Amino acid sequence: MLLQFNFKNFKSFRDDTTLDMTATKISEYEKHVVRIGGEQVLPIAAIFGANASGKSNVIEAFRYMHEYVIFSLNYGGDAPKKERDGFVRPTPFIFDSNSKDAESFFEVYFTDETDTKEKTYNYGFTIDSEGVIEEWLNVKAKTAKESTKVFYRNRKTDELDLSGFTNKVKDNLAIALEKETLLVSLGSKLKVDKLKFIRDWFIKNEFADFGKPIENFFLSNVVPVNFATDENVRKKVVDYLSAFDNSIVDFKVEVIKGETEDDEKLKIDAVHKMVDGNDFASIPLQQESAGTLKMFALYQWVNDILQSGGVLVVDELNAKLHPLLVRVFTQTFVNKELNPNNAQLIFTTHDSWQLNANLLRRDEIWFTEKQDNGISQLYSLADFVDEDGAKIRKDENYEKNYLLGKYGAIPTLKYFDLFKEE
Repeated sequence: MLLQFNFKNFKSFRDDTTLDMTATKISEYEKHVVRIGGEQVLPIAAIFGANASGKSNVIEAFRYMHEYVIFSLNYGGDAPKKERDGFVRPTPFIFDSNSKDAESFFEVYFTDETDTKEKTYNYGFTIDSEGVIEEWLNVKAKTAKESTKVFYRNRKTDELDLSGFTNKVKDNLAIALEKETLLVSLGSKLKVDKLKFIRDWFIKNEFADFGKPIENFFLSNVVPVNFATDENVRKKVVDYLSAFDNSIVDFKVEVIKGETEDDEKLKIDAVHKMVDGNDFASIPLQQESAGTLKMFALYQWVNDILQSGGVLVVDELNAKLHPLLVRVFTQTFVNKELNPNNAQLIFTTHDSWQLNANLLRRDEIWFTEKQDNGISQLYSLADFVDEDGAKIRKDENYEKNYLLGKYGAIPTLKYFDLFKEE
């Protein structure tokens, strides 16, 4: 489970920023709390804020780290030129003369369901336009007071401490390491168990951004694994969709072969029962509502995450979905029977209804706010202090107070005077 994600100097976030998934000492919704590795962890983080306040940048920062861990091996000097040219440094905060040329920082603390000893892992790196500057991995046993260093590297000081490995592994890593490549990525390729474990944790996490048209189009065409060949899979999807739409009773799938053996497409029809009898009618899946298509696209992500115990990260979860459906979706992650592997959900939303006090804990509610100087800030409702110096009570009407501006993170509203006739 993700315990904490820290980052700095990424897009609108200039300063140190933390998304903390560990539970604070508040009393509501104890059933949400998962106890693992000596930590008390939350399954959900919901991020609210005005347009352009930085909500999506939190998601993109985590996604950048995720993708760099998985793909950094492609950016080394021995990689093909096309892949080597794929190296892209993270976008820094550009409205500050120091920050725009400074490195960006990414770090996670996590535990993993497959680790029976419930260790806590701390992994991170800093990166600039030339490649990786620092990278580190520390491990803390469940009963230990302090962490143990596995490795540390620093390009500026020419330091490479591989004390957590055997001499043979040390030599292999040192010889093959490139400045654009992460040790975790390289070690995974070389089948170093300690490093492959870290990379595998990142691989389990999934990202979906329904706010970007291109990605939205791609997501709308995602088909569940074995959907065409396994009737049980199709039945599971029907049962899943019945949570909000019981008019779909089945699917018809036709495999259309292309010019090559690997070139094939699926023609999917949704089967509906006729209202005036026992007959059935079929329509192309793409003619279903946008909400149905979105839930269809999310099926595989949710199924995979619940099985793997990873983190599902969704930008604009509420887009084209009814608030009650979003509620059902989020509550899946706090249901121990549906989520036995302690998967987590991080999402952004504009739907203030989800702030209703009978849905989320205060430490599961996060806000982003952009200051006048263009710098974004991320903060939790549990840590928020009002103008009188008091923390927010659990019996407050979060939605009402948020819309009234008590917690910040709302747009500054002005009328569109430019449309006024002179």
